[in-house]
Amino acid sequence: MHTTLNLILQVAVIISVARLVGLVFRMFHQPQVIGEMAAGILLGPSFLGWLAPDWQAVLFPPDRLGYLHSLSQLGVLLFMFLVGLELEPKHLVGRGRTALVTSAASIVVPFVLGSLLALALFHSFAPAGARLLSFTLFMGAAMSVTAFPVLARILSERGLTRTKMGSLAIACAAVADVAAWCILAAVVTLARAEGDPSHFGAIVGGTAFYLVCMLTIVRRLARRIEVFYRNRGRVITQDLLAFVLLLFLTSAWITEWLGIHALFGAFLLGAVLPKDPGFVRALRDKLEDLTVVFLLPLFFADAGLRTHLGLLSGAGTWLAFALIMIVAVGGKLGGTALGARRMGLSWRESTAIGVLMNTRGLMELVILTIGLELGILSPALFAMMILMALTTTVMTTPVLERVYPAELIRREVVGGPEVDGYSILIPVSLPSAGPDLVHLAATLARGSSGGQIYALHLARASEQSFFDASVTPAGRASLAPLEPLLRAATNDAVEVQPLAFVSREPGADITAVAHAKGARLILMGWHKPVLSQSILGGTVNQVMREARCDVAVYVRRRFEPVRRVLVPYRGVHDRGALDLARRMAKGAAAPSAAGQQSFAWTSPHVTILHFVMPGDRPVRERERAGLRSAATAFESEGIELKVIETASPLDEAVAEARRGYDLVVVGVSEDWGLEPNLFSSRHERFAAECPASLLIVRRYERGEATTESIERSGTREVHERGSKVAPTRVA
Repeated sequence: MHTTLNLILQVAVIISVARLVGLVFRMFHQPQVIGEMAAGILLGPSFLGWLAPDWQAVLFPPDRLGYLHSLSQLGVLLFMFLVGLELEPKHLVGRGRTALVTSAASIVVPFVLGSLLALALFHSFAPAGARLLSFTLFMGAAMSVTAFPVLARILSERGLTRTKMGSLAIACAAVADVAAWCILAAVVTLARAEGDPSHFGAIVGGTAFYLVCMLTIVRRLARRIEVFYRNRGRVITQDLLAFVLLLFLTSAWITEWLGIHALFGAFLLGAVLPKDPGFVRALRDKLEDLTVVFLLPLFFADAGLRTHLGLLSGAGTWLAFALIMIVAVGGKLGGTALGARRMGLSWRESTAIGVLMNTRGLMELVILTIGLELGILSPALFAMMILMALTTTVMTTPVLERVYPAELIRREVVGGPEVDGYSILIPVSLPSAGPDLVHLAATLARGSSGGQIYALHLARASEQSFFDASVTPAGRASLAPLEPLLRAATNDAVEVQPLAFVSREPGADITAVAHAKGARLILMGWHKPVLSQSILGGTVNQVMREARCDVAVYVRRRFEPVRRVLVPYRGVHDRGALDLARRMAKGAAAPSAAGQQSFAWTSPHVTILHFVMPGDRPVRERERAGLRSAATAFESEGIELKVIETASPLDEAVAEARRGYDLVVVGVSEDWGLEPNLFSSRHERFAAECPASLLIVRRYERGEATTESIERSGTREVHERGSKVAPTRVA
């Protein structure tokens, strides 16, 4: 096959397999990059070469791997540049004595244990020609490293970036990585000097001169870059991007020429560039997708092609691997935990930090590749260390969940209720739905004293940057989907507290936040679920089943102001619909704190359509007597009560809804053909045939569930606060 054709085929296969395996790992709550690392091994001799050696030989012929190797090296150089770019000086300083001691323990303990392990493994597993000092220092450095980007991604996905434990882990990882790379630079210098003191002195002198230039001349030039960026409207122009890339290539070339590896030059240039958040984000956005999606999988495949897990055979080899795992986990996790505990953290927090610091991932893979290229690692030891890197990274998420459960994280990040009253939580998935929801929430809240409106956006983990460790509820980028809602709230003089963080399970997190904030109502917009035909499917289904408060789903169909509201009434969830309609009528007539009123919700006329089933005359007479009393009570609130005796409430409700109503507030019930049912739409006739907008309500009964009739609902307000919570079962 022609070389170019072969390269195109290699790249296409690598990207396809990497994305597929990465998605599988994500299903098991693992960072996608770990799956992509595993995909590289699957394409190598350890799996594809064993399963289909002929295919592997055609796809990856040994004499045509040079181009793939060159592209993979460019990818890892860009990756290290981005790692340096994201390295905040504030992670390294100003974290106090706790961070300093914990960081030192996370470096010194694994380095010492790794060096001692190297002495035991040198004669059996070091390649011919390897020097003991280089081998010992390299093993110590390899045991000390933490995968800073993967750790940041785990912290972001689990909402730990605002916690004390998460901040300390970020600081320790940053310090540990800088220290490990400094040690590795010394190892590379020793290995390339080949025992020649003059050569070693030339490398050290050249490196020192290079560092001085980077920290003086290039740092001053970096300030000019920041000024240029601001003067161009905070936009990374093509000329500015080209200039930064030229600096990146020059720095990498110089360090390779000096003999300390091009990776150090790429990393250091990223570290000295401006740390203006806008500049970092804009430059990262320009380069990250190409690097992470296209180039890094090539690096994983290149490393996988050199990984021969078949070399791990025999009792001696597996004993050596067991020792490597014991030293890796015991040194990094144990050393970090003991250091944190020594500084006064609880055992739970200390162990959680140790588990996070034990994440090695991609950074370990980069270091191990350097060791193999320099002849410090043998192929068998390289395979053992690769397997150790994958194992320690894969174990991070499940072990962390056991040590520091999600419930503790939510409690620390979200906090408790800030006010006592009728609080409303508005989860926002689509930004365009926000304004309508906040108008409605404001109207409902004005009908009660006290309370708070919370707007919540949960970004899925896959939407976040690979490097982003700054996703917090106060982060401006995180709140971007809430901006239309916040603008509408400002226009209506409504106070809204925004919340935003990353979530793997939006339904569970919505209910958890609502419970933590003491919300009395979750008000959701509707959009069609991916795997469901039901209005009440997907995340809506989960929230309706699990939330310990009322849930209302707004389905918008009309765009004019809401003037006429219909409430069909039959059962327990209809009492929730009735309660919201009454709040709406009361709140629409009440001015906001600034004396303004929402255009969309000005004094609607509410009609209650109460259905009475045909029955014995004495029963109907008692009902009518109660209904006359209820009608009088509702009339005082400006609410009209219509009573219809019918055996077919659904037909009558559909017919009435077609008579010019703008909004129908209806309870979740089989009576109206509305049930939370994930894979069914057979119960949704009312929603399908109703031309008006819908507010579908699932009532949460506090205290004992009851089928209290409308005559009792109309004569008193249902006060629910302070009573024991007991869920109403939703079919």
